[in-house]
Amino acid sequence: MSKYAVLLPALMLAACTPGAPRPVTALSLPPLPGGNGPTAPITPVSGPAQSFVQEPVSAEWWRMFGNGTLNSLVSQAIAANNDIATADAALKQAHEQALAAGGTQWPTLDAGYSAQRAQASQVVSPPLADPNVTNYTLHTAQVTVGYTLDVFGGAHNRIVSARAAADVARFKFQAARTTVIANLVLAVIQNASLTAQIEAADANIDANARVLAMLRTRQKLGAVGTLDVSAQETALATAEAVRPPLIRAVKHTQAQIAALIGIAPGQPLPALPRLEQLTLASELPLALPSDLVAHRPDVRAAKAQMEGAAADVGTAIAARLPQFQLSAALGGSSTDFARMFAQGNPFWNVVGGVSQPLFHGGALAHQQHAYEAAFAGTQAQYRAAALQAFVDVSDALTALKTDADLLDATTRAQSAAGRTLGYVGRQLQLGDVGTFALLNAEAANAQASSALIQARTARLNDCVALVQALGGGWNDGSETR
Repeated sequence: MSKYAVLLPALMLAACTPGAPRPVTALSLPPLPGGNGPTAPITPVSGPAQSFVQEPVSAEWWRMFGNGTLNSLVSQAIAANNDIATADAALKQAHEQALAAGGTQWPTLDAGYSAQRAQASQVVSPPLADPNVTNYTLHTAQVTVGYTLDVFGGAHNRIVSARAAADVARFKFQAARTTVIANLVLAVIQNASLTAQIEAADANIDANARVLAMLRTRQKLGAVGTLDVSAQETALATAEAVRPPLIRAVKHTQAQIAALIGIAPGQPLPALPRLEQLTLASELPLALPSDLVAHRPDVRAAKAQMEGAAADVGTAIAARLPQFQLSAALGGSSTDFARMFAQGNPFWNVVGGVSQPLFHGGALAHQQHAYEAAFAGTQAQYRAAALQAFVDVSDALTALKTDADLLDATTRAQSAAGRTLGYVGRQLQLGDVGTFALLNAEAANAQASSALIQARTARLNDCVALVQALGGGWNDGSETR
């Protein structure tokens, strides 16, 4: 019988044996919004207009804010942030493991040498020319070649699974990098916002202090009573109470910035930008739903996990089928090191084997069912990740529109509150209104000023949120750092 006839039944069986299931990646994509919807140009009366362009997210998207200090901080974070370094190390580990798994598809080649010193009994005929010599040294050297025939794709699926794990690590690295940069940009914006709020609080404290000094002067003249002075003292204390929480928040934010750029909190930071030094981008990127699925790192990681889980099912199926092994050895053995390969001393052997699992207590079947369940779970996770991406983009677009409207409203409110406070202050000086009217005007002005700062901050934050929702800077992810 031909040696090819021996392999023919196995190859026919492999052709009709089910392998790894195909991942289902078809998704119901939402339509691209347009017209007067959330992607229409944003044109607030009180701030810069913004429009959307269908283009890839810039790899250095943080430059849209036009601040050199922010750019330098991001560069430092990319180089020194510990979360990025952790993800980078995990990526390198997964990449090397994938390369190691790929080596299993090749034959193995091993070389060996052994030296054995022994004393043989004279009762047993020794393999020596002189039977009276019982002490001898046996030198053996050989080369062994082994190969496992991947008839049913078990080894191939293990390689696919390892490569999918490397892809997951690569996309998680991209997500970690985007998250760190976004958190840093948001922290810088928050620091600028808190600094502006502290300055507004200081201005409110100064205004209340001046009013209190004026009332105390008028009290000495008998124009106002103790009640008016006490009420203003309360207003001043209330204004002063706003400041400590803001100071605590700005110190915490600066500590976060330090940690994000890889230095210990408390160490000197560069002069951080003020709120007015951060430019609001006039054009924002926007992706088609299909592009969003193709580029967002968490969606791509979920897809890679699904592909790896499908390969694991194929590996589990192959584990229940016959395994074919081939091995060969060539070497020589002699009591004289220099004569191991002399005439008559070389040896060789060729071994072929097949094994078929028969009874493992149902372990192999249950293992296959477990991998199938895991595969079904990764399919659901992939769909959930894609849907969450659409939700994030929708939320970011809605926030951009509504926060522009909020800016208009808070600008009008602050302008009106400022005018009211000015009128009431002059009327108080003339004695036309009481202290309580002034207190209400001061409180309204302070609240409107803080709300206006927060509205301006929100528009900057919304730009970061949109970039995050789109998956950060788009690239092929081939580089690690």
